Amino acid sequence: MDFTSLKKEFSRQLLEVDHQNKLDVLRSNYLGKKGKLKKFFQDIANLSVEQKKQVGQQINELKNYLSEQLEQKKQEIILREINLQDQHDKIDVSLTSKKQVGANHPLEVIRSEVLQFFNQIGFMTVEGDEIEEDYYNFTALNIPEGHPARDSQDSFYLSNGKMLRTQTSPIQIRVMQNLKPPIAIVSPGRVFRRDTVDASHSPIFHQIEGLYVNEDVTFSDLKGILTKFCHSIFGDRKIRFRPDYFPFTEPSSEISIYYPEIVGGDGWLEILGAGIVNPLVLQNVGIDDKKYSGFAFGVGIERIAMLKYGIEDIRLFYQNDLEFLKQF
Repeated sequence: MDFTSLKKEFSRQLLEVDHQNKLDVLRSNYLGKKGKLKKFFQDIANLSVEQKKQVGQQINELKNYLSEQLEQKKQEIILREINLQDQHDKIDVSLTSKKQVGANHPLEVIRSEVLQFFNQIGFMTVEGDEIEEDYYNFTALNIPEGHPARDSQDSFYLSNGKMLRTQTSPIQIRVMQNLKPPIAIVSPGRVFRRDTVDASHSPIFHQIEGLYVNEDVTFSDLKGILTKFCHSIFGDRKIRFRPDYFPFTEPSSEISIYYPEIVGGDGWLEILGAGIVNPLVLQNVGIDDKKYSGFAFGVGIERIAMLKYGIEDIRLFYQNDLEFLKQF
C-alpha cells in the first residue's frame, strides 16, 4: 500500500482542477464507492488484527487529508467564481495595454497597503456587487426594518427594489452562506450613503471590511491582529480600544490611534470599528454559533489617507487634479 505515491498523484491532479465538475470527478475517483481509497480498505482483509489496526489508522488519516484538500479546493473555486461574477461586466476589451499612465491615486495606494497586510496573514480578497438586496445589506446583518442603525446609513434605493450598498458587509454574508469555516476574507469596495458633500463627507466613499470565522475565536485575536495592522499603516503609535455598538457584532469596539499633531484636541482619532460577530448573524447564514465564533472589522480608506497624508478636504480625492495626484 503505497500511501505516499497516492498522495503525490492526488496532489498533482488537484492542481489541475479549475471547476466544480472536475472536483466532483476527482472526489469520486479517490473517495467514491469504487475509488482508490476503497481498494485500500479491501486489501487489509487478510492482515492480522494488529496490522489491520495500524494500516486502518493510516488509511483513515489519508482519507481525512484527501477530504480536507478537496474542501479547500472547493472554497477556492467558490470564491473565484464570486470574484469573476463581479468582474465580468467590468472588463473593457478595447484596452490595448496594462501599462500604467499618470500617477498613483492616494486611495489606491492605501487600498493596496491595507490588502497587502491582510493577504500576507492569510486573508483572501473577495469583491462583490455595488447594487445589493436589502436582505444582504441590512436584515441578514441583524439590522431589520425599523432598526435605528438604518437611519445612520440613509440609503439610495432603486426602482427595482434593490439598493446601492451602504457597506461591503453583504459580501461577508454571501461568503458565509457558501463556505464552511474557517473563513478569512477582506472585502474592499465603494459604498454609498445619502450625505451632504463637504470637506469631511461624501455620498460615495471606500471601505475595506474583514471577517474571520473559526473555532474558539476571541476578542484577543481581534485585538492582536488590528493592533499590528494599525502599526503597519501608521507606525508605532498608541492604540486605544473602547466599547461601541454595532448590530453586526457583540461585543463591539471602536479603535483609535493617537495622532495629536494632526487631529488636535485630546489627540485621539477613531479609524476602525470592530467586534465579535453577533451569534444571530451566524445563525442567519447557517453557521453553528455554538461551535464557531468570529470577528469582523471595517475601515474607511479615505479616513486613513486623509490622516496619513495630512489631507484636509475629502473632495480632493475626486477632482482629478494632476498636481494633487503627482504627490503620490
